[in-house]
Amino acid sequence: MKRNLKYNLVWLLIAVVGWILINVLEGVGIIDQFAETTLVLIGINIILASGLNLIIGFSGQFSLGHAGFMALGAYAAALVTQAMPTELGLALGIIIGMILAGVVALIIGIPTLRLKGDYLAIATMGAAEIIRIILINLKITNGPAGLYGLPQLASWSTVYVLVVVTTVLTVNFIHSRNGRAVMSVREDEIAAESMGINTTKFKVAAFVFGGMTAAIGGALHATYIQTIAPNDFGIMESISILIIVVMGGIGSMTGTFAAAILLGVLDMVLQSFGALRMVLYSLALILIMVFRPKGLFGTWEFSVKRLFNRKKRAKEEV
Repeated sequence: MKRNLKYNLVWLLIAVVGWILINVLEGVGIIDQFAETTLVLIGINIILASGLNLIIGFSGQFSLGHAGFMALGAYAAALVTQAMPTELGLALGIIIGMILAGVVALIIGIPTLRLKGDYLAIATMGAAEIIRIILINLKITNGPAGLYGLPQLASWSTVYVLVVVTTVLTVNFIHSRNGRAVMSVREDEIAAESMGINTTKFKVAAFVFGGMTAAIGGALHATYIQTIAPNDFGIMESISILIIVVMGGIGSMTGTFAAAILLGVLDMVLQSFGALRMVLYSLALILIMVFRPKGLFGTWEFSVKRLFNRKKRAKEEV
């Protein structure tokens, strides 16, 4: 317990240094408004992809319904902040979105997570489409037109803090007893069940956790971009998040960060190419997948614990 606290404190220190560095770069003008928007979108993508990686990479369940949970978080935050345009309203909107996404994920997960592979992907994609259609037909969500003119309550600092919080919670869950049970289901579901592990319970737990983090990403998206519509949360949004997970490495949180940052910077650099941007963007993805089929990092993780152990061994050898 004390060791885990020490490692978490080290990561917290790294996060604080990163926050100070961004503040300094913004203060001297190196990070302008365009670069700040890119940073925010990268942060939101990290939150979304981390949750999806938990579902796909660590529990072994292939889901294409992430955009649906993102939509629930976005609309919950949008509606609450319209009525209460304050920081408290934003916090309340995020919490309500998480609860709503968690309940819906539980309702969807219990029957669908008994499926596997392509069947599960189709089922979760259908569930996300049901959520989108419901949002289109509700009066409170303004139907297909969506909601616009939302108060811009989310800032890069808000996104940065929530990236740190969701990452710490996700990584600690993965390394917990429940997280190891989830990974045992991924490795061999039959063997895990024979050892007394309730496989459905842990698959649903990972699915609910991932859905709730997607709601956080959706809430931040709505309160930063200031406009949302049901069509923003279609199948292509789920695929975009999936691309980050696959490109970084399925089962690697480090890879998720690297891929989200790389794709965000690449998208920013290619803005001046106009319509050719998407061709170059797609070509870059193809080349990465050809030369790194398991993603940039595979299943490798950067570990502070490993660094401490290396230093300890080096001292002992001396």
